[in-house]
Amino acid sequence: MKAIKLICVVLLAFCLPLSAAAADKRVIAFAQDTMANDFRKAQVYEVRDEALKHPQLSFVYSDAQGRTSLLIRQIEQFIEQKVDLLVIGTNDERAVVPVIAKAYKAGIPVIVLDRGIKGTQYTTFINSDNIQIGAIGAQYIAERLGGKGLVLLFEGLQKADVTKLRSKGFLDEIGKHGGIKVIKRTGNYLRRDAVVEMEKLVTDGIRVDAIFSESDSMLSGVRMVLSKNNIDPRSIVMVGCDYTSEAQQAIRAGSQSGSVLFPLGGKKAVEIALKIFAKESVPKHIFIPVKLITQENVEHVPPIF
Repeated sequence: MKAIKLICVVLLAFCLPLSAAAADKRVIAFAQDTMANDFRKAQVYEVRDEALKHPQLSFVYSDAQGRTSLLIRQIEQFIEQKVDLLVIGTNDERAVVPVIAKAYKAGIPVIVLDRGIKGTQYTTFINSDNIQIGAIGAQYIAERLGGKGLVLLFEGLQKADVTKLRSKGFLDEIGKHGGIKVIKRTGNYLRRDAVVEMEKLVTDGIRVDAIFSESDSMLSGVRMVLSKNNIDPRSIVMVGCDYTSEAQQAIRAGSQSGSVLFPLGGKKAVEIALKIFAKESVPKHIFIPVKLITQENVEHVPPIF
């Protein structure tokens, strides 16, 4: 591997500098959309921790702070540094396609993690079946409501493919129940944004029978608003996604009905990176299984973080 020089710390927020001592190591660089999101931050740390188990690997990462333009510049910088492999966590399925293609054409293997892109010039895409995630949430809610009621769908980032797929899976499945009406709000996978939107609903006097949130972080914000307004979270069927330790505690307490376990994918990314470095062939698309966690199995399944 060629020696790598850290070009600009300003662009690579939280990036770890590569010393001369690391020059003989394979460098995995993670260009992450944002570290403000609990899931995205944990994803980076899982890749880091898994990479540290292998002395031949070195790890750096960047935080685009939710800004697509900054994410693109950070990927550009990793390309200039000639890192050995890129892991990409994007917030826009289209805007990053050209720069990812540039890295791929430059001979840098690219692992697209979790959120897909509208392009094919990458090495492999690791994710879970997001349509299935939405369908699982819908099936559980429809059963709990007996096929009747008002359901709130809390969506994530509108330009992320995971949002579109989870919403499709949910709406297609819930649409099989004519007695259920759905309203939608956008929380961008962030607790604070979900708080703002839920406050508006409560202020407007809109009461729902169930909520499917496309992340547990958003559902955490929902519970905060409900409790603040003296509405018992246990009175609403609420299903999240990710299965964080916070969600595990809420499920135990009965203030959250369930969560669809969505693996971080960091360990799998490092596993695939090692295969790529060993010049082994890897699949273009790798699915990681998902499953519903409720009070029935909450004590038997560890949270993702």
